[in-house]
Amino acid sequence: MAAIRYRAPPPDRALPNHTPEDEEPFNIIPVHNLLADHPSLRYPEVRAAAAALRAVGNLRRPPYVQWHPSMDLLDWLALFFGFQRDNVRNQREHLVLHLANAQMRLTPPPENIDALDPGVLRRFRRKLLKNYTSWCSYLNKKSNIWISDRSNPDVRRELLYVSLYLLIWGESANLRFMPECICFIFHNMAMELNKILEDYIDENTGQPVMPSFSGENAFLNSVVKPIYETVKAEVENSKNGTAPHTSWRNYDDINEYFWSRRCFQKLKWPIDLGSNFFVISSKQKHVGKTGFVEQRSFFNLFRSFDRLFVMMILFLQAAIIVGWEDKDYPWHALESRDVQVRVLTIFFTWAGLRFLQSVLDIVLQYRLVSRETLWYGVRMVLKSVVAAGWIIVFGVFYGRIWSQRNQDRRWSGEANQRVLTFLKVAGVFVLPELLAVALFIIPWVRNFLENTNWRIFYLLSWWFQSRSFVGRGLREGLVDNIKYSLFWILVLATKFIFSYFLQIKPMIKPSQMMLDLKDVKYEWHEFFSNSNRFAVGLLWLPVVLIYLMDLQIWYSIYSSFVGAAVGLFAHLGEIRNIPQLRLRFQFFASAIQFNLMPEEQLLNARGTLKSKFKDSIHRLKLRYGLGRPYKKLESNQVEANKFALVWNEIIMIFREEDIISDRDLELLELPQNSWNVRVIRWPCFLLCNELLLALGQAKELVDAPDKWLWYKISKNEYRRCAVVEAYDSVKHLLLEIIKVNTEEHSILTVLFQEIDHSLQIEKFTKTFKMTTLPNFHAKLIKLVDLLKKPTKDVNQIVNTLQALYEIAVRDFFKDKRSIEQLKEDGLVPRDPAAMAGHLFENAVELPDPADETFYRNVRRLHTILTSRDSMHNVPTNLEARRRIAFFSNSLFMNIPHAPQVEKMMAFSVLTPYYSEDVIYSREQLRTENEDGISTLYYLQTIYDDEWKNFMERMRREGMVKDHEIWTTKLRDLRLWASYRGQTLSRTVRGMMYYYRALKMLAFLDSASEMDIREGARELGSMRRDGRLDGLGSERLPSTRSLSRNSSSVSLLFKGHEYGTAMMKYTYVVACQIYGTQKAKKDPHADEILYLMQNNDALRVAYVDEVNSGRDMKEYYSVLVKYDAQLGREVEIYRVKLPGPLKLGEGKPENQNHALIFTRGDAVQTIDMNQDSYFEEALKMRNLLEEYKQYYGIRKPTILGVREHIFTGSVSSLAWFMSAQETSFVTLGQRVLANPLKVRMHYGHPDVFDRFWFLTRGGLSKASRVINISEDIFAGFNCTLRGGNVTHHEYMQVGKGRDVGLNQISMFEAKVASGNGEQVLSRDVYRLGHRLDFFRMLSFFYTTVGFFFNTMMVILTVYAFLWGRLYLALSGVEGSALANSSSNKALGAILNQQFIIQLGIFTALPMIVENSLEQGFLQAIWDFFTMQLQLSSVFYSFSMGTRSHYFGRTILHGGAKYRATGRGFVVQHKSFAENYRLYARSHFIKAIELGLILTIYASHSPVAKDTFVYIALTISSWFLVVSWIMAPFVFNPSGFDWLKAVYDFDGFMNWIWYKGGVFAKAEQSWEKWWYEEQDHLRTTGLLGKCVEIVLDLRFFFFQFGIVYQLGIAANSTSIAVYLLSWIYVFVVVALYVLVAYAHEKYAAKEHIYYRLVQFLVIVLAVLVIIGLLEFTSFRFVDLFTSLLAFIPTGWGMLLIAQVFRPMLQSTILWELVVSVSRLYDIMFGVIVMTPVAFLSWMPGFQAMQTRILFNEAFSRGLRIMQIVTGKKSMI
Repeated sequence: MAAIRYRAPPPDRALPNHTPEDEEPFNIIPVHNLLADHPSLRYPEVRAAAAALRAVGNLRRPPYVQWHPSMDLLDWLALFFGFQRDNVRNQREHLVLHLANAQMRLTPPPENIDALDPGVLRRFRRKLLKNYTSWCSYLNKKSNIWISDRSNPDVRRELLYVSLYLLIWGESANLRFMPECICFIFHNMAMELNKILEDYIDENTGQPVMPSFSGENAFLNSVVKPIYETVKAEVENSKNGTAPHTSWRNYDDINEYFWSRRCFQKLKWPIDLGSNFFVISSKQKHVGKTGFVEQRSFFNLFRSFDRLFVMMILFLQAAIIVGWEDKDYPWHALESRDVQVRVLTIFFTWAGLRFLQSVLDIVLQYRLVSRETLWYGVRMVLKSVVAAGWIIVFGVFYGRIWSQRNQDRRWSGEANQRVLTFLKVAGVFVLPELLAVALFIIPWVRNFLENTNWRIFYLLSWWFQSRSFVGRGLREGLVDNIKYSLFWILVLATKFIFSYFLQIKPMIKPSQMMLDLKDVKYEWHEFFSNSNRFAVGLLWLPVVLIYLMDLQIWYSIYSSFVGAAVGLFAHLGEIRNIPQLRLRFQFFASAIQFNLMPEEQLLNARGTLKSKFKDSIHRLKLRYGLGRPYKKLESNQVEANKFALVWNEIIMIFREEDIISDRDLELLELPQNSWNVRVIRWPCFLLCNELLLALGQAKELVDAPDKWLWYKISKNEYRRCAVVEAYDSVKHLLLEIIKVNTEEHSILTVLFQEIDHSLQIEKFTKTFKMTTLPNFHAKLIKLVDLLKKPTKDVNQIVNTLQALYEIAVRDFFKDKRSIEQLKEDGLVPRDPAAMAGHLFENAVELPDPADETFYRNVRRLHTILTSRDSMHNVPTNLEARRRIAFFSNSLFMNIPHAPQVEKMMAFSVLTPYYSEDVIYSREQLRTENEDGISTLYYLQTIYDDEWKNFMERMRREGMVKDHEIWTTKLRDLRLWASYRGQTLSRTVRGMMYYYRALKMLAFLDSASEMDIREGARELGSMRRDGRLDGLGSERLPSTRSLSRNSSSVSLLFKGHEYGTAMMKYTYVVACQIYGTQKAKKDPHADEILYLMQNNDALRVAYVDEVNSGRDMKEYYSVLVKYDAQLGREVEIYRVKLPGPLKLGEGKPENQNHALIFTRGDAVQTIDMNQDSYFEEALKMRNLLEEYKQYYGIRKPTILGVREHIFTGSVSSLAWFMSAQETSFVTLGQRVLANPLKVRMHYGHPDVFDRFWFLTRGGLSKASRVINISEDIFAGFNCTLRGGNVTHHEYMQVGKGRDVGLNQISMFEAKVASGNGEQVLSRDVYRLGHRLDFFRMLSFFYTTVGFFFNTMMVILTVYAFLWGRLYLALSGVEGSALANSSSNKALGAILNQQFIIQLGIFTALPMIVENSLEQGFLQAIWDFFTMQLQLSSVFYSFSMGTRSHYFGRTILHGGAKYRATGRGFVVQHKSFAENYRLYARSHFIKAIELGLILTIYASHSPVAKDTFVYIALTISSWFLVVSWIMAPFVFNPSGFDWLKAVYDFDGFMNWIWYKGGVFAKAEQSWEKWWYEEQDHLRTTGLLGKCVEIVLDLRFFFFQFGIVYQLGIAANSTSIAVYLLSWIYVFVVVALYVLVAYAHEKYAAKEHIYYRLVQFLVIVLAVLVIIGLLEFTSFRFVDLFTSLLAFIPTGWGMLLIAQVFRPMLQSTILWELVVSVSRLYDIMFGVIVMTPVAFLSWMPGFQAMQTRILFNEAFSRGLRIMQIVTGKKSMI
């Protein structure tokens, strides 16, 4: 490094309207001015990269522009092609930084350190342009990168290609979502670049070639804008995402246009604006959908996962055929040739399913066919023809078998011959499948075939799948293949055995009996006589549905155990708590050294087998303490000091975060070695009680020799250290408080010399009495107590010293010595007067009270002398314990070695932010809700200990009175609260720990032994003088609680650490509307500025809208930072955009615009509700090393990281949510990554390989609606494009979750809708087809399949209950009961397999993960606690949410982003609000199921036996109760009688509120009612038909019940049903009449209105009396008929809503609206009744609070005070 050569400064560039060079704002490195005084410029690599860019050499200069010598290659490109100036500046820094970082990582370093290494550049060019070269080869185009890899490196040319790509990318705005579109642009521009470089002459002008466009912003206007405008026009065509996906092109469609060669023929270059590509979908001659059509239909699931469904259906068919024989085991049945031949019918089904598949292809994808894609259409038709042909062929050959068999009346040889012929035909049919299996067994062959772009392979595979640029070569290596195949073979075997013996076989007998049941007495009009087939079908329906979904449960069970096994092998959960950490703390220092400190990586290459073997041996030693590694700690002081620095920094940060108190800090820290202590001074919490135990041993072994006693004590390392430290400290302390040069001082010195001597010659026990030690101990405690007191009583100290002296001289020596002897030995004063009791009187001199070092050590000595408790609960805070335990455990896991900070990969973090809270304001903290609780009070109660620690810190920082917290310390208070919410400031603090950690690690990397030793000593003294960490307030202003603050270690930094850390890490927050917020003077903007002020590495990117003349707006991507020298925010880059940013979904668009400002090789995507921890940040450089290792046959492109859900303690709901989420983000992801190899990217803390994703479409997809779950598509895209996703559990990131039921439901609705959209998407279709069979299963059951199966569970309940209702009302059940043989059968049918649905489904992974990480007993205890808190009610409720939104989205669409809000929930939600949210998704469905159960109870002969009824329906009733009661059980004060009364009033007001045009759904029922039908407006014809068919079920009630009424007089004629409709029409007519009278007379001639009412009532009474008298009408029929007719009305209303476009203009519509209002009132009352009853019952409210807040209760939360509203504590 010493040979740093500065270049001469370049002459100034005088560009117009621009600041001089030196002052030009820069982002990370001032590339424009290499002579600036900036720490990162000390690296020769930075200057080498910049110099390489400046080497323009003899390139032809661009015409028409003045060329300055200081310009570089990027300026050259910009002047030729018209790139924006700030884009050039941004990419210049990007490129220099990346090349410099890459060159720093070279080992060994290049010979010429001042020149850019060609190898670095070549590797970067290959990586960056990899996607481009594979695109060229896919399209059989020659690549336009004219560099041969064999020739000498041409650095300048390589740089030009790389720069050109980055400049194109940096300015492409929304086009970045379309990577192949960028390839197309690059392809053509690279060609023009080549022509310029090769000095081509333009044929038309005879001049040297010029690009087809140049000038200011030429690239933006000529290339980006036309394509952008097309995207924008298509998006406008989508009517805000409500139009069907088929009618407009999304980002993917436009991108996939560039997957065929037509882009060259049609679009041409320069871009032909007349091309049909630019014609919007609704016009003629447009380019339609490309590659895929997203059509709404449930059949998409079958289309995407056809192999799975084919397997399920064929097995079901075969199982039923075999089971029908009623043999014990299937192989017995298969001995019969008849059965064998019948089983062959599965080939019919198979061919039929293929035919269905081909027809679906035609129906759903016909829009893809155009003149340009004719072959696609030909193939679809041919496939259908062939599939139909197969059905006929099978039919013919199968018929021949039976005709021969029937002719011969036995299985003759001829018949068997025909069976063989059939099998040969079937063999031809399954040939493609066999080929697939063969290729599955040898995956590399398949990968080769798919990845090579040879025509012959393309022709061979043309029939099976359409050619696509993505999804090729997705096979994994052989080992992985075997692992996940074994997993799935086991799961499938279990499932099929279970299904056959426990689902299908028990159904066979009852079905046969039902079919044989003769003369069934039907109780209604039977349309098909003498057939019980329909009844049998209804019995089978729930069984088949369960059969289809229960694979999910088996997957869940097996994956839990596999996940636990993988976790165990990864050494998760070995240190779960502080006692376990104490056992291993001695090896902890070595583990930190081994994992976090880089070894000198000289020439011993890492990764060789030898080094791997040595590593694993070393890890074993560390893990189990073999070879006692802590022995080294005392000899190797540097290691001890490094460990102390790291450990103390972690503990200091805990103190800053207020999760430990000052006392905890003293107990936890590793104090520096002062007072001449000879051993390492372990933290106090490890030494507790040890000294007393040693004293005990000394007393017991009075006569034992020294060696034996010391051996016994030394068995425990901490005990040995405690004894030595106590002795050394007492010695130092006594000599310190007694004046030097006094007689007393010399006496003590002699005494200690004697003791030391006896220890040396191992005669201590011989010389001294062990029994006096306890007396010493007691007196020393007294002495230390006196020294600890604030006011020190010197007389008492003197007395105590005298007492100690007495014991030492009189009792301590075994051989009594006379006074003379003592004088001789120097143990008594020479002066006899001193003996007279004045010893020590004038000799004591106490250090100054400000000497923090001395008194801290005294306090430590006091702790060692006195502590008796085991200190298992230090630190007291649970979060601090969890973090220490996780961190220490992770260091014993298998982590890659850390490189030095200089040699690590650089990375960025990107957080999209819109307008959430940044820092809570004073008002937010003080404002009280209706119950009188302020946010601050809530936080103080839940984080009780942290609040005390905060106040303790504030007092230490100079706060005198508590109320100052609202004045001088207000900023601290606001930050304290914000760090406990889900705010931007919390996220920023967490992410800035990376920067802080890197600075510290950079210091430790480069610091010499002297630095560290001196530093440690200096820090020790500073910390003890109170000049540090806020222990004295003069030095540190309180704002230092953020992270520009220098932590303790930062006082030792040399300066270069900042430069290193800045080069390796940058944090970009994409605050989309920051510009608007600044303009509006929004407080959010000031708070964001405050965050920038306090965090060096924080950058804010936003979109700036600038008015440019008449109604025109210009849009810019802007990056800003805070400049400490100027003291203000400065703008670094401003890149113009082609138009408004948000064309697709908001979050991915926001991420995408800020992506150009990120730096480094990796980017971590962090959401607004996340947090990180300092100790985790220390491991980041280890994590990034994973990119260099192979996982299977590929290196990773996404590194998955686990999350810790930090909102679990807020309420029981938050706890359920976090338990479910935790098992998903740990165990679930672990199994997906290994062994299943299908982990995608479900969300946030994952680390992306930045350049890989940057060239392949970015970090997420953004098409409107279809990509509503934008994150997961990054994973799909990654897998399809051949990436690899791993999961690492030694790192964790904090994450907040929703905490109130309404927030959780909104979140689940968003996720379920997102999954509904995924079902339609091309990504899922391609993965379903391109992954091999077993990975496809894993993929299905962990993404859309999970939601599909949740929906199947709910459908099963429906199918079961409707089936029972049919049996009961039709009379089949009665007849079956009468027939004794089938009586038993009916009881056996489906004795409820639904219990499965609730428990195992969600609970098992949770229990397994908990027992892995917290211990089995704790996990079981947690599980039972959860059950007591009604977690099952919550999980059943969320199943309802999921299935409702998932199903509705697939059928009708209407998925939308739901902002869930991230506040704290202690607020009571009103009944009206709950009704609005859950009426359609839960309440009405629950009422429908409840109605079926009630009717079944009253009309079924089976249900007369109470036990049978309960056994049959208990889980269905549980579902009904959960769906109705959950919103109230989990609502604070849900069962408060007064609130229930108010709520009902509010509900009625909402229902009747007329409202104006602008009324919101929250105010007016009518507005809400219309909003609930939105999905019917956007749905297609198919969706409407399905909706009507589903609504018809409500008419069944009437049909079934009418025949049960007395008035029907046991008639089963159809006339009974038809006559019952008279009733419906009469009621409607009466309703209309009363409504008309109300409208006409109610206001003015009230008497007429009353008269009409009176007449109606009289008429009704007369009719009833008449019926009772003259027909067989019973009075009960009145109520029974309500059960019949109310559902009919509801069904009619639902159908009317479907026909709304026709009805809305007619008079009928008003009737529909007013009847709907009555229905909603009725539903409201039904739901409200149980709530009101429970509110009225005493004691329920207290119980409910207990259920809701139990977790917080156990942490001492006085929630009753919260709910009854005590005021804030300060």
